[in-house]
Amino acid sequence: MTVASAVRTARPKGSIEPILNVTADDMGRVNEMILAMAGSNVELIPEIAEHLISSGGKRLRPMLTIASALAHGYRGEGHVKLAASVEFMHTATLLHDDVVDESDMRRGKQTARMIWGNQASVLVGDFLLGQAFKMMVEVGSLTALAILSAASAVIAEGEVWQLAAAKRMTTSEADYLAVIDAKTAALFSAAAEVGPVIAGAGEDARTAMRDYGRNLGLAFQLVDDALDYGGSAATLGKNTGDDFREGKVTLPVIVAFERGDDRERAFWRRALEDGENGEDALAEAMTLIRRREALAETIARAHHYGSLARAAGETLPGGAAREALLSVVDFCIERIS
Repeated sequence: MTVASAVRTARPKGSIEPILNVTADDMGRVNEMILAMAGSNVELIPEIAEHLISSGGKRLRPMLTIASALAHGYRGEGHVKLAASVEFMHTATLLHDDVVDESDMRRGKQTARMIWGNQASVLVGDFLLGQAFKMMVEVGSLTALAILSAASAVIAEGEVWQLAAAKRMTTSEADYLAVIDAKTAALFSAAAEVGPVIAGAGEDARTAMRDYGRNLGLAFQLVDDALDYGGSAATLGKNTGDDFREGKVTLPVIVAFERGDDRERAFWRRALEDGENGEDALAEAMTLIRRREALAETIARAHHYGSLARAAGETLPGGAAREALLSVVDFCIERIS
């Protein structure tokens, strides 16, 4: 039994149902606000926004904002606008990512760029970012605005860093963790931290939620990395093997490359650096990843960050919101089960 499977069998199955239940009323208002703020007299904007917004995502990030605020006793309206802002930031990132990665499918549907083109996708992403910042300002919390605006800059930096690291087998594990810390974990962290901020909780609460979100985001991305080589398109929300086809050097690849022999390392260089990444090469990549137990290693790392997220979440005041946030950790990790 691998380390990852041992950890997985020792922990109860997670579920997204508790956070869906805790946030249901507020998320209904978030969804209404998302649709309203995605409106425009420019017909193409709501068309593209609706295409992605209605494509079946769980909206986990805005739910983190709602649950985090409720866990700290917040009773105002600002968490709804901040949650909608978080979702718009995420949606804009997806639109931009699909252009950069030249992706054809997302969540089982054609990407916006395949229907409307790259230019329209990028510009609508920019529109959504503008709407996100408009809602942040309306909340009136300078601290929350500072957290989310800083996250926006970090995410963009992470995307550029990932682009620079793509198709380079010299990318180290430390480099890659830094990329996903910026590209994925930064928004999880900010989404969770603004909850105690608008609730007027102290610095300890902010730190706990910042750490919870960051470690949850790292675990979430590492599971995505593993799913690309060992999951299904339905679970992943895109075609399996897309990271390989796009030349992305993710943790399973890094581990397999480091543990491989000279022949295997030559294969990875041909496949990812030279673009010899057809379906036969993908099958070989999956074989090498299994041989070198790179998926098990990646999942074990995800469990590590999940444990850190749980430890931070367990410092929250007791109640349904706290339990929902803890259950999300197991849910995110066990998507690979």
